[in-house]
Amino acid sequence: YSSHPLKIKQSTAIVLCLLIGSALTGCGNSQPDNREPAQDAVSSSSSSSSIPESSEESESSEPVSKPESVYENSESSEPEPDSYLQQLTDSMSLEEKVGQMFIARCPAENAAEYAAEYHLGGYILFARDFESIDPQLVTSNIQSYQDAADIPMLIGVDEEGGTVNRVSRYSAFRETPFLSPQELYASGGWELIQTDTAEKSQLLLSLGINVNFAPVCDVSQNPEDFIYERSFGADAFQTAEYVKTVVTVMKQEGIGSVLKHFPGYGNNSDTHTGIAHDERSFDTFSDSDFIPFQAGIDAGADMVLVSHNIVSCMDSEKPASLSPTVHDILRNRLGFDGVIMTDDLSMDGIRDFIDDQQAAVMAVLAGNDLICCTDYQTQIPAVIEAAASGEISEQMIDEAVMRILKMKQSLGLLETDSENS
Repeated sequence: YSSHPLKIKQSTAIVLCLLIGSALTGCGNSQPDNREPAQDAVSSSSSSSSIPESSEESESSEPVSKPESVYENSESSEPEPDSYLQQLTDSMSLEEKVGQMFIARCPAENAAEYAAEYHLGGYILFARDFESIDPQLVTSNIQSYQDAADIPMLIGVDEEGGTVNRVSRYSAFRETPFLSPQELYASGGWELIQTDTAEKSQLLLSLGINVNFAPVCDVSQNPEDFIYERSFGADAFQTAEYVKTVVTVMKQEGIGSVLKHFPGYGNNSDTHTGIAHDERSFDTFSDSDFIPFQAGIDAGADMVLVSHNIVSCMDSEKPASLSPTVHDILRNRLGFDGVIMTDDLSMDGIRDFIDDQQAAVMAVLAGNDLICCTDYQTQIPAVIEAAASGEISEQMIDEAVMRILKMKQSLGLLETDSENS
């Protein structure tokens, strides 16, 4: 495969992925793709009316409830040391470490070369990466990125179902697009959500995609909300049950999950197109929005994506993605010790607030481990410069990289101590 000490052998996995991919053929960035709804899809209005209004009506035996200790957790969020991962981190240059902290929009050309040059932690794929090509070529393209990378990459996609499908919108990958959470529940309850999540995970893994930017944890019951169609369309407890179900199945299938959009989108406007201000009280978040995120964290979610909304009750000056206060709440009140990532820094909700270079530096200083971006060629050097000057501490970089590597290890992309001994 390669003589580079940081690479792992993947030939067996490639063969398996190609075989599975052939079998399945025919089957928050998060901005929705524009497409016509599937012919057999259930309408959003009929779907939402079929979702039970309280957790007592759930088919699950135990409804999710708000943990009493959710706001009292003050344990350190520093990842526990692993000798193999520690050796790997210690062997990396500053440039390699910072590169690992970026998951970039996959460039249309020379993606493998850029992955190697910038030591990228991962790529996120969009509809253009699947349009007019077959599953075998997608698998081959992704493998070329992995072959070029010294450390195996996260390969992510937004395959939420409904209005946000990057892969299944094309019939070469699935006969019909995946349904939205509301449509699924209306059609088959929790059982269909479980089987849909499993099928979706298997399809993505067969292509070499190891992270799905899902589930959407936002609580929305108003069809007028921007986020409504992408949400479960029910109260906090039912949404929490949905999140727990999806994360559990994704974990069983071995694909990475992303809880989004922390601290909860509510009825805010679209941050793809501008700055959004959230004036709701902290009690609203405590009593509702945090509950699905807590359920996902407790179920073992790998990542939490932070939105660009300016949430006044937490930080009235900075977007949540750039706010140390918001990240402190996620770490020390909800007890999340996994990878925190930004929503895409190319969105107008950030670009209308600050320039690309400063945004990347502020994102790291706020506590993000992984930066989702398009302009990595500008932002990676900016973070390297800030780290070299001491503006960003070496400890902060190392802790972020350790969380990322630990997640990659849990997804089977890296060796473990037992394999290395």
